[in-house]
Amino acid sequence: MSLNSKTAIVTGAGSGVGEAVTLIFLANGYNVTLAGRRQEKLAQVIDESGFDKTRTLGVAIDVGNHDEVEQLFTKAVDAFGRVDILFNNAGIGAPPVDIDELEIDAWQRVIDTNLTGSFLCARKAFEIMKKQQPMGGRIINNGSISAYTPRPNSTPYTTTKHAISGLTKCLALDGRKYDIACGQIDIGNAHTDMAERLGQGTAQANGSIMAEPLMDVNHVATSVLHMAELPLDANVLFMNVMATKMPFVGRG
Repeated sequence: MSLNSKTAIVTGAGSGVGEAVTLIFLANGYNVTLAGRRQEKLAQVIDESGFDKTRTLGVAIDVGNHDEVEQLFTKAVDAFGRVDILFNNAGIGAPPVDIDELEIDAWQRVIDTNLTGSFLCARKAFEIMKKQQPMGGRIINNGSISAYTPRPNSTPYTTTKHAISGLTKCLALDGRKYDIACGQIDIGNAHTDMAERLGQGTAQANGSIMAEPLMDVNHVATSVLHMAELPLDANVLFMNVMATKMPFVGRG
């Protein structure tokens, strides 16, 4: 590892936003540890990236599992020496049904991945960043515009994204004395597999169904890179990047 290389951990790196951020980090000289549920998807991203594989590490984990998160960070530090950036990106949704029809297991899966997973990864990153030399680092949480305004029938997802905003603020406050910066990117309608249905037609607050505009996911990646590249005495606490014409402003 070059002594000048920054190191990043990206969760949910096997597709969508996580894949796009992984690729832009690699293109800008970062060593990247990719985390996700499926090893084959991580390996595919690494193989198709075209970058030196010695700068990458793929680790299949469930971010909601404490022991597996511990193993992820241990492997990343063993491979690259430190953790400069954590992009807390792993997330899932639940079926869009009324709350009384939502299965408890579906609720718990979203909580375990989106909220507990983000907490566990941030907790371990914080521990490493406060002890490493030079001290410090940056945690970037993937929030959502749902952190401000819900979509219909989105209770589990929206609840977790409101909670992520609280996590971001606490990390930003508590990290000050350790040179740990924390910010949040709130994304609206990036064109990924997860958001594909929005472009085909999705329920609106007035009961109608409308196909919503989507934006290139690479706009998210460049935004995350901007946050990551700031010196630790500067921070983007919250950034909203969204498809310009999506029905967000005015829907709340």
